[in-house]
Amino acid sequence: MTTPSKGTLSGITVLDLSRLLPGPFCSMILADHGARVIMIEDRRFEPESGFPRLTLRNKEHMVLDLKSPEGRSIFMNMVKKADVVLEGFRPGVVQKLDVDYDRVKTVNPGIIYCSITGYGQTGPLKDRPGHDVNYIAESGLLSLIGDPDRPPSIPGFQIADLAGGGMNAVIGILLALHSRNSTEKGQYIDISMTDGSAALLTLAADYSQMNGQPMIRSRSILSHQYAFYNTYETADHRYLSLGCLEPRFWINLCRCLNREEWTGLQFDEARRVELIDALGGIIKEKTLEEWSTVFENQDICWAAVNSIDDVFASPLFQERGMVLDSSTSDGKPIRTFGIPVKLSGEPGSLRTPPTSFGRDTEPILLEFGYSEQDIVSFREKRII
Repeated sequence: MTTPSKGTLSGITVLDLSRLLPGPFCSMILADHGARVIMIEDRRFEPESGFPRLTLRNKEHMVLDLKSPEGRSIFMNMVKKADVVLEGFRPGVVQKLDVDYDRVKTVNPGIIYCSITGYGQTGPLKDRPGHDVNYIAESGLLSLIGDPDRPPSIPGFQIADLAGGGMNAVIGILLALHSRNSTEKGQYIDISMTDGSAALLTLAADYSQMNGQPMIRSRSILSHQYAFYNTYETADHRYLSLGCLEPRFWINLCRCLNREEWTGLQFDEARRVELIDALGGIIKEKTLEEWSTVFENQDICWAAVNSIDDVFASPLFQERGMVLDSSTSDGKPIRTFGIPVKLSGEPGSLRTPPTSFGRDTEPILLEFGYSEQDIVSFREKRII
């Protein structure tokens, strides 16, 4: 076996106060690329521990009560040797705990402090609670998902949490680390999941302004409006997608199906519905596997609509290292996703399985200079 790379972020220490998905997803990416990530949670969250467990890989976890003076003292001691603090509380909570950026930078001026919230640290909605569905609704994304004649459809994955929040937090932290290399100064990062979601509308907003018309759910050039960019049911009740946007791909599809008379009708508005129905009828004549054989080597933009199980079994993702066998902290086998950013020099890697709640509390405290007797006292006071 090859030894896993240390990663490009080796030597960077992240104290992660966040919970649930956006922050832990961010810190997972940092950990995958070599950062040391220490997750810190209050013991009252132990009943919810391990969710979502796949984000807990490559990390350490400790229990600490930040509401207690001794708990805050321990945290500030750790901050002295940290590079990044990540938190996902509502605005104002870290100020009440006295672990906010202004307080933290007094003991470590080089600290990079990243806050992930639903609506940001400023603005009229900053104190409103919310979840992914609320953030993609407020940002405009949800209005473009689903059938035009039915209510907007909530996707089965988290757009605001992951793309709007987690990924933008990674970008912000990496930018701040790069800046610190030349300025030797840390800085504060304000990540709004709603801001990040709205930014995903870049192409939709450009298209709408160019055409002088509002975007309508499932009625745009890249969303079910035309036959060439659509989804279709197969004979075995599976689905495939077509994305033959450029004329050459549409022509290749028409020739493959022996429908060359359609080549000039790609954007014909008058026959749009007719083509969608006709193409749907053709696709439904064969199974997904049969269409895979038909379209092979035809230079056509198509793909099966895969389930998560399909992805785990896919030769593509196995070859790309995107499907990895791992285990839980108690040794139960699990499958997880690999590292999507492929670096040739110091690639990210899966080094340790998802950690368990509080597992690393004692060794971390010993590392930071606390004695066995201190640890016993902390436990008795329920600080850890």
